[in-house]
Amino acid sequence: MAVVLDAFASYLQSMVAEMAREEMRMLLGVSGEITRLGVRLGDLKKFLADADRRNISDRSVQGWVSELRDAMYDAVDILDLCHLRAMERGKAAAGSCCNPLLFCLRDPLFAHDVGGSIRALNRRLDHIKTRSAHFSFVNLVSYTKASSSKSRPGPAPNRETTGEPVRSGVVGDKIREDTRELVEMLIEKPASSEITVVAIVGGGGIGKGGIGKTTLAREIYNHDTVRDKFDKRIWLSVNQDWDKLELLRNAITLAGGDHRGEKAMAVLWPILTAALDGKRFLLVMDDVWSQRAWEDVLETPLSNAAAPGGGSYSRIIITTRDERVARAMKALQPYHHVHKLGPHDAWSLLKNQVVSNEKDEADIDMLQDVGMEIIAKCDGLPLAVKVMGGLLCQKERSRKDWENVLNDSAWSIVGMPEELNYAVYLSYEDLSPCLKQCFLHYSLLPKNIVFGYDIIVGMWVSEGFVHGSPSDELEESGRQYYKELIARNLIEPDKEFIDQYHCTMHDVVRSFAQRLLGDEALVAHTGEVGIISQLNSEKFRRLCIESRGSESGELQWSMLQEQTSLRTLIAIGQLKVNPGDSFISFSSLRTLHIQSANVSALVDTLYQLKHLRYLSIRYSDISRLPENIGKMMFLQLISLRGCENVKELPDSIVKLGQLRYLSLTGTSVDAGIPRGFCGLSNLRKLYGFPAHMRGDWCSLEELGPLSQLRDLAIKNLENVSSASFATMAMLGYKKHLTYLTLGCRSRLDDDGLVIEERRASEEEKRRIEEVFDELCPPSCVETLDIGGYFGQRLPRWMTSSAALRFLRFLTMDDLAMCAQLPDGLCQLPCLQLLQVDRAPAIKKVGHDFLQPCRRLRAAQTTDAAFPRLQRLELIGMAEWEEWEWEERADVQAMPVLELLLLNRCKLRCLPPGLAFHARALKKLHLYEVQHLSSLESLPSIVELDVFHNPNLERITDLCRLQKLTIVKCPKMQLLHGVPAIQRLCLEDYSMETLPDYLESVSPRHLLLDCSLALLASIATGESCSELGKLSHIQHVNAHAREGNNPRKWYALYTREPNRFETNIVNCSSIPTGNHSI
Repeated sequence: MAVVLDAFASYLQSMVAEMAREEMRMLLGVSGEITRLGVRLGDLKKFLADADRRNISDRSVQGWVSELRDAMYDAVDILDLCHLRAMERGKAAAGSCCNPLLFCLRDPLFAHDVGGSIRALNRRLDHIKTRSAHFSFVNLVSYTKASSSKSRPGPAPNRETTGEPVRSGVVGDKIREDTRELVEMLIEKPASSEITVVAIVGGGGIGKGGIGKTTLAREIYNHDTVRDKFDKRIWLSVNQDWDKLELLRNAITLAGGDHRGEKAMAVLWPILTAALDGKRFLLVMDDVWSQRAWEDVLETPLSNAAAPGGGSYSRIIITTRDERVARAMKALQPYHHVHKLGPHDAWSLLKNQVVSNEKDEADIDMLQDVGMEIIAKCDGLPLAVKVMGGLLCQKERSRKDWENVLNDSAWSIVGMPEELNYAVYLSYEDLSPCLKQCFLHYSLLPKNIVFGYDIIVGMWVSEGFVHGSPSDELEESGRQYYKELIARNLIEPDKEFIDQYHCTMHDVVRSFAQRLLGDEALVAHTGEVGIISQLNSEKFRRLCIESRGSESGELQWSMLQEQTSLRTLIAIGQLKVNPGDSFISFSSLRTLHIQSANVSALVDTLYQLKHLRYLSIRYSDISRLPENIGKMMFLQLISLRGCENVKELPDSIVKLGQLRYLSLTGTSVDAGIPRGFCGLSNLRKLYGFPAHMRGDWCSLEELGPLSQLRDLAIKNLENVSSASFATMAMLGYKKHLTYLTLGCRSRLDDDGLVIEERRASEEEKRRIEEVFDELCPPSCVETLDIGGYFGQRLPRWMTSSAALRFLRFLTMDDLAMCAQLPDGLCQLPCLQLLQVDRAPAIKKVGHDFLQPCRRLRAAQTTDAAFPRLQRLELIGMAEWEEWEWEERADVQAMPVLELLLLNRCKLRCLPPGLAFHARALKKLHLYEVQHLSSLESLPSIVELDVFHNPNLERITDLCRLQKLTIVKCPKMQLLHGVPAIQRLCLEDYSMETLPDYLESVSPRHLLLDCSLALLASIATGESCSELGKLSHIQHVNAHAREGNNPRKWYALYTREPNRFETNIVNCSSIPTGNHSI
């Protein structure tokens, strides 16, 4: 059931409504058939919700559902073709007073064919409706109306919408105790130098998914002690569908090696061994279903790396549902079993999902009795509890709504397949029909490939899952669907990406969704057994296939061509394309996503995909789009990201009136924008648009009429010969624009200094200043990125709080000639991030930086300078020497600043106003601040990094400092007034003696990277004075370099209980192996 019948019927009804106008029915010559089609759909729709529900567990209805689904697909294709003919004939009809659709239907043969197809379709629907009586479907119109609390796009009721709630999935004393116990096991000295395997197994030996194995492994992996003890940490998701070559290559990459595209295991094994040789490493193998991933792929290279003389005490953690896997991998016994949550911990986890403030907590506590009954139905599985928390987030905080969830009939549905989770099913049933389709579609996406939400939403729109006309804000509706799946814990944001750009789906949730997809969809990779047979013998509507690793794993394109019913094709990795291969067989395809595959031979047949809405060919060898791409008139999204060989767009692209998204990022389209591009009036997102001149014409003119743009990235603005052309872009009139990038080719080298042959003349500087002055964005812009700008002053509009009053993120990089930061930025009321990266001409940041510019002071709109700024990053300002910022009680500045990063500058000191005003500042990172000599009196700092600051001597009076990292600060002498310090890292491989200031501080953990001579004197006890500086510290991890291995030698000390380990015997002879003192 890849398609949700209820949602699909609504989509089809909207198409029928367009066809059902009186004049349309008359021209078709089948005036009654259109009406009858709409009536039949309306009759069927009354019980489709029940059919969808019963289709999951009742085999008797599955054939009927399949028959109806096929008929509905055919109906959409028929109506689409009619619409397409209308668009094709639209130009000819433009001079007529008639509707273009009516014009096309004056073709008697076409009208006859359409009428006949609709008659036949109605007969099929009559038959299907008659058969429905056998299944006693329930009319659930009332069910739908009663579900007013069901999901709708948008935030959950009564929840904050200005930020994302922090909802931890880690609760209870048990997981903290388990983490501590397993960390101690990992760092314990083993009986032999052989690699040690630790197993985390689901309770009962053959455990369930979602019980918390991965959560526990992640807690261990990120533990501070583990970070300190192991030189290299690697996390591999193995899963059921692992591939030998992919697994090994990933391990090499994460170990810091380079697999160089090799495909032979015998060649790759030594690469992994070399990458880890001599290092203490921790490998987590998550979700292992078979020991073969270890025995056939990783055991040999990792055992070699951990052999005597290699990385002693290295560890492997596996998470598995099956105790037999742990036994086969010779894991330490007893295995660590993860058991179900107890009632108290389960209730805490549920509360974490639904509570956002103290008032919420009081309300939720009143519902604890109902909540405990809901928890009991989750059977102690953390994932089930989280999903139920996500569902309850969508409900009112009332006893009635919670009791409705508790008493939902879905908990007791008969015939539910064993692998389906009842909590996930209940959450699924609570989704609106459109959101159900989006959820199911998400499970098609390959697990290890990053798909940003914009691409995912583009797929949903192309499939018709997000309803509306071309003029509607479909992308925003789709984004709200995406956010709701997050709020319901059905997908989880990846913390490596900002703004929830990429999410993951838990294996249990993914398995549930793919089970519902049934025989309509196939998600597979080329290494799977039986995949070729499936492609030969079965017909799918949606196919996602990965080609992994070896040449023998490459998929023949001809195999895919057998799938003539496909509506979605996602192909990742290499494909074998032979002469004669084409797209011609994919006549129903709506979504085509090809990535990292060489398919240039297929380009000429793309135009045959008449129904295609979504076209993404990424990181491919293609050099062009087909000249007749204008015939693909339904196209809504085109992404050519990373296709470096593409140099121009075909002229016919201007005919794609429904195009909403175009990405040219990473292409070589520098002067290939055709005239008439401005006709793409439905464009919402446009990336990599090149500014170029052609005689007296500039490509920027084409942007003027594009009033619907939300995201716009322009490059090569140095090519614009006159500010008048910039004016024609009409950026200020684009009232929907929220994201804007304005870029020029960089004039800086790798060191951030101006390349002499690219140094701008006075005329060039004047011209680019004038051009940028005319590119003033509308006030609705939230993200602005200026790159490669070489004017001496920044654009005038940057000093206007009115022009940028909703700006949240501002980045400026490669400002080759700009001599100062603009005043007025401080008055931007919504600015959260300010980043300047590489501005070699700036020598001073003066008082004006924190004051409104003179012409705006009378209209000052905020009481504080930078009132909402949270992150300030000033990077690569190589000549910056002075920062003026005084302690002034009458002026507030940066009251909520949390992070300050300074990198590569010549500052001598931090301004006194920083400590006085930025009282929320918690993280301070100082890298290569050449002349800085002291840091003092910064009472709010919790985390401090100082890297390569050659003149830094003193750090004093940081009363809340907990984490301090000092790397290559050779003059550092005094560390005082840091009573809260917990973790101190010192790195300088030329360090011959320990700094005296160690005796005056008491961190719980010290991580030391020093010279071999110093380490040897500590390890052998030859220098009592050096040992004395460390004796009061609870945990000390000290290392020294040999060759390319930064932690070849080690000495590990724990004060209580007393323990000292080292692999250094004496200073004159340093053998491998361990020695205990």
